[in-house]
Amino acid sequence: MSERSAGPTGRRAVVTELGEVPMDAIAHHLQVVDQPVPELGGPRDVRVAIRSAALNWVDLMMTSGQYQHLPAPPYTPGLEFAGVVDAVGAEVEGVRVGDRVLVDGLRSGPRSLGEYQRWGGFASWALAPEDAVMPIPGPLSFDEAAGLLGAYETAYHVLVHRGRVRADEWVLIHGASGATGLAAVDLAKRMGCRVIATGRTAAKLDVVKARGADHVVTIGAEDGGVRRFRDEIKELTGGGADVVYDGVGGAVAQETLRCMRFGGRYLIVGWASTPFVAKGKGGRGAPNANVFPTNLVLMKSLDVLGCPAAIAAHRDPSIRERRLADILAWAEAGELRPHVGATFPLESIGEAMEAKWRSRMVGGCIVHP
Repeated sequence: MSERSAGPTGRRAVVTELGEVPMDAIAHHLQVVDQPVPELGGPRDVRVAIRSAALNWVDLMMTSGQYQHLPAPPYTPGLEFAGVVDAVGAEVEGVRVGDRVLVDGLRSGPRSLGEYQRWGGFASWALAPEDAVMPIPGPLSFDEAAGLLGAYETAYHVLVHRGRVRADEWVLIHGASGATGLAAVDLAKRMGCRVIATGRTAAKLDVVKARGADHVVTIGAEDGGVRRFRDEIKELTGGGADVVYDGVGGAVAQETLRCMRFGGRYLIVGWASTPFVAKGKGGRGAPNANVFPTNLVLMKSLDVLGCPAAIAAHRDPSIRERRLADILAWAEAGELRPHVGATFPLESIGEAMEAKWRSRMVGGCIVHP
């Protein structure tokens, strides 16, 4: 796969080397450069003129190599994106020039594992294999489509595949104002659960409440830490949460274990409050491994379940069949619409990444190449 130098040019973001932490990489190793139009590399290649690309937490952690896998620098970030097909290979049958499409971020882009890993979404164009390209469902805009699969597949894997949530259960969702947190609220309500959503600011939680959460609880303390919220959760639920969806970790996790019902399920999605578990600059190992209070797990007879949506799908692709079918069908019917909290032009990619790192928006963050 090559990029030709003649003809029109676009722009793309490039991470030239990994940083010690994401903000180091963003400040010193992130550039926006010219991009020649890429030539198709094979008969089943599809070239997409990108209109919208989602900026995810994983994009940030990849810049310092503190994600489970990473592309080798220099690379273009942007896990998932949507746009218009402007060229197809000779053997492509299911996609046509002019189609509005989204690209599966597990089959193409930085979180994929094959030869298409280099084609991130923070660019004017990207190549993808035909099986990674699908029509934008229903009424979704490019912005909404770009953030559909990453958020809703994660939430689906956590709540349905791993958590096996049931109607009328109390589900406590931490980090509910983020893209995947909002998706979890949507899906939990769709499954008939009673949802308590948490966050650090009342203004963000107002949006979450409008998305359907039954209750919202602000958990931030005045000193920047986490306040005691166990009594409030126990009162709301009449004894404790049945299921916890936790993408935050740290002090939030310890307080949460104290407000769970006996025999509950604790679903670990991430650890945004303590992100630097692994070494920086792509170093492996976990010198700052998180610690979980096993005494509380034992005494409450809790099931603690790790829920790595991408890793699980790479190891067993068959688990995606049902979740993709459900998510795409609900989106086609207009029943799922990702919330877009902020948009940035590609030339402001550094500002966008910092805003995402600081959690300055509710829901998805979208970059426009």
